[in-house]
Amino acid sequence: MPKGYIIGHVTVNDPEAYQEYIIRDTPMIEAHGGRPIVRGGPAENAEGPEFSRHVIFEFPDFESAKALYYSPEYQEVARIRRENATSMIVLVEGV
Repeated sequence: MPKGYIIGHVTVNDPEAYQEYIIRDTPMIEAHGGRPIVRGGPAENAEGPEFSRHVIFEFPDFESAKALYYSPEYQEVARIRRENATSMIVLVEGV
């Protein structure tokens, strides 16, 4: 069965406030079977809009990734990200 992924490209505008998002979203990701593949670290923007932070979370399947993202609990926490960062989030089914 193909895995699911949540890929995020983020530029944090308020690092202190953004920490609450990281603290609160991590247990939710883990509860849906997600694990970090990429979470920050050095990056080089080769093409397209520039973001300063990149994350990739792998899930057992695409449905698990969607279940996390669209859950009311995550959407409540995602508000913190939206208020303190500019981001582009993509849900992807792997091969």
